[in-house]
Amino acid sequence: MNITLRKATFDECAEIHKLQVASFTELLKKYNDVETNPATETLQTIKHKVNQVFTTYYFIMANDVKIGAVRLVKLSGTACRISPIFILPEYQNKGYARKAMHALEAEFSDVVEWNLDTIKQEEKLCYFYEKLGYKRTGKDEDIKPGMTIAYYQKIIN
Repeated sequence: MNITLRKATFDECAEIHKLQVASFTELLKKYNDVETNPATETLQTIKHKVNQVFTTYYFIMANDVKIGAVRLVKLSGTACRISPIFILPEYQNKGYARKAMHALEAEFSDVVEWNLDTIKQEEKLCYFYEKLGYKRTGKDEDIKPGMTIAYYQKIIN
């Protein structure tokens, strides 16, 4: 399946919100993290983020079907943060996130520093990012007992 990125518009905030809630609900149930889980973000919060000059949302498209999205945050001219990236549950574990990450890096070939974070206890997610060349920065943030955020970075030479 062909995976592409399409820039989202302000008018599509409700669609981003719907995809985000659906994609993060399982992790919300597992960790009961109502403070930081993206499934608990309001539509208003997403609208606020879409309006930030340093933020751009992209839909992850599989043959014209929106299967997820990614928020790209420009930290500088050559550094970006991915926060968050998500794929609908029915499309997970099929290689689409990997293709989306490659598409993002190809689209922004001027970016040499990529940053993101994930739940340290989610070994599958950590392995996924590490397989893509991301390295742990050494910074961890305890959110609650049994849930730690691990920070990652990828430098492209």
